[in-house]
Amino acid sequence: MVWIIFIAAILIFLALDLGVFNKTPHVISSKEAGKWTALWVTLSFLFSGVIYWLYKNNYVDNPDQLKPAAASMKYITGYLIELSLSADNIFVIAIIFSSFKIAAKHQHRILFWGIIGAVIFRAIMIFFGVILINKIDWITYVFGGFLIFTAVKMLFKKEEEEFDPKESLIYRLIGKIVPIAHHKDKEHFFIRENNRICATPLFVTLLVIEVMDMVFAMDSVPAILAITADPFLVFSSNIFAILGLRSMYFFLANMLQRFSYLEYSLIAILTFVGIKMLIIHHYKFPEWVSLTFIGVALLTGVVVSLQSTKKSH
Repeated sequence: MVWIIFIAAILIFLALDLGVFNKTPHVISSKEAGKWTALWVTLSFLFSGVIYWLYKNNYVDNPDQLKPAAASMKYITGYLIELSLSADNIFVIAIIFSSFKIAAKHQHRILFWGIIGAVIFRAIMIFFGVILINKIDWITYVFGGFLIFTAVKMLFKKEEEEFDPKESLIYRLIGKIVPIAHHKDKEHFFIRENNRICATPLFVTLLVIEVMDMVFAMDSVPAILAITADPFLVFSSNIFAILGLRSMYFFLANMLQRFSYLEYSLIAILTFVGIKMLIIHHYKFPEWVSLTFIGVALLTGVVVSLQSTKKSH
């Protein structure tokens, strides 16, 4: 029943979002995006109280289940991990929009449908990830090693050429399946051109963003599974972070360059959760340790970035 109510609430809000709040395509200002970002972050943290209440009732009936305070802390920790790992995702989305010359007033609609795809894909990944962790003990070593490998790769990566979505594999595959029009018709994903159905740049942009989200999910989902294998905690923390990603994109897209040291925070977080997963069968960190480490890592990255930006000016 809890799962049904939670998913129904998500679907209702998404329907209101596109059908009421953003029915008319418009440019989302930083002020509007800031308000929505604040709303989503507030709702996400308030939901930890719902988690506490749900698990308190469950704990009374079944003392072997997760304690309510621990469940709330695991949820918040998972949410902060997903939120922090979204920073790179936001930067890539900005590059994709720029590459396909998507007008600002149409970007919200693309991200809306992108969020729906992301929710479905994350649900599938979480479902199978939880099954693997519960059925195969050694899979935690695979996930932990993968997270540490990702952190090391981020630390030692060289300056690469700017990502060009039009040179990506997904763009070439789309062109082989359906003709791609080189002009846009309002917010439509498909148009009729020369008596054939063609995909517009908006649809191509949507698919490229979906594929990139799948790539980022390969890091974020195992990272949250390192905190807890409880499917509802993993799913709810992941979904709240994803739902707030759109407004956060419009709020932060033009300011990401100011947070240059945040990447080192992400490296520290990935390394920490990777180590946590590698030693989980031998030692389990208390919930407050994980939450404190992630919070301090994020705060340090933001503060150092802002100080560095201030000095450069």
